[in-house]
Amino acid sequence: MNTQPSAPDKIGTGPIARLGQLFAPLEDAANMVAGFAIFVLMVLGIAQIGLRTIFNSPITGYIDLVELSMASMAFLGAAYCQRLGAHIRMELFIGGLRGRTLWAAESLATLVGLGIIGVLIGYGWDHFLRSYQLGDSTIDAEFPVWPSKLLVPVAFSLWFVRLAIQFAGSIRLLINPTLAPEGVSVLKDVSEHAREEIEGALGEAVNQKSEPKP
Repeated sequence: MNTQPSAPDKIGTGPIARLGQLFAPLEDAANMVAGFAIFVLMVLGIAQIGLRTIFNSPITGYIDLVELSMASMAFLGAAYCQRLGAHIRMELFIGGLRGRTLWAAESLATLVGLGIIGVLIGYGWDHFLRSYQLGDSTIDAEFPVWPSKLLVPVAFSLWFVRLAIQFAGSIRLLINPTLAPEGVSVLKDVSEHAREEIEGALGEAVNQKSEPKP
């Protein structure tokens, strides 16, 4: 059975949900930075093609800029996706679980994620310090590399906090599965997800019809 996760912090109103909501603006801001980096890279790509083709004058250090932007695009939106449950999940097994079994599996998976991200934060910080102390730079334009490397532990730290919130929410439901979910992604079955999509499409159609024609 296919399932789709819903956004957390919209069912329960306890301390875990409030903590998740307080932390959400930081995740939103990081995701906006990642989106802006993608937009700027698209503009630079168009400018690079135009300048190279028409004027035979490519942007100096374009490849270096692409390389430095990879960290922001790849990692800054991770915590945001984790909060919404929009990341890739193996739900073929999880979707069939219920009650304490479900939340035990979610708690274990989240705990493993916390361990992995915690290790990556430490290694990422060490790589940043090494790059900063050595004055590491790109090969072509010699742009400093350390700002890009700093984004990795920063983004992973945001991700770690979100995972910690979801772990607390999973443990809470493991103890008492009858409580309202807080800080976790709640799985929806196919029919529920389809109904929401239909309602959203109908709402857009009604809004379009109600708009005055020029």
